[in-house]
Amino acid sequence: MADPTLQQLIDEVETIVAAGGTEEEITAKVAGKLTGWLAEGPAIDADYRRPDDDKYVLYPLHVDPEGRFSIASAVWNVGQSTPIHGHETWGVVGIYSGVEHEIAYAKPHSEGEQLVQVAESDWSSGDVTVCCTTDDDVHWVACGGDEPCVGVHIYGTDIGNWQRRAYDPDDGSVSWFSSKWSSWPPLSASHSG
Repeated sequence: MADPTLQQLIDEVETIVAAGGTEEEITAKVAGKLTGWLAEGPAIDADYRRPDDDKYVLYPLHVDPEGRFSIASAVWNVGQSTPIHGHETWGVVGIYSGVEHEIAYAKPHSEGEQLVQVAESDWSSGDVTVCCTTDDDVHWVACGGDEPCVGVHIYGTDIGNWQRRAYDPDDGSVSWFSSKWSSWPPLSASHSG
């Protein structure tokens, strides 16, 4: 059974997205709601916080039926990381538990352009950040501590079925991928009637 506060978060994000605005306006409002939700101490079902032995995983907490946004539980075990990647949409990340280590890069103007690091951060439980807008969305993420990291990621699309760029750190070449949901149905489906 989903934590009842998850439905409240879903409703709040749906209201923000439906109202529209720039990506910067939407992400600022979503970040505020996610900060408040994490401060309430929500309980994410253990099946949606479980690391995989081989790779980071993305569990669906909610996928908007119209594809306007999704809420994911992203889990990295100790030593795991993502490729350097983009999102091609807006996104907000909050840390549920553990530490997420992030290296952000300037978005290249063309394929083959050398990646330039612009920031390096460690995000801990309760921290919330705007991870991306369409124009600024390239980073590498890893578990930054000695316990698995669980992040709650909210994106402006169905991120588990969205084609995104991955960047080769050596030559800047680009390939396309989809993260693919690690389970189905979304956690929120068990809460709906």
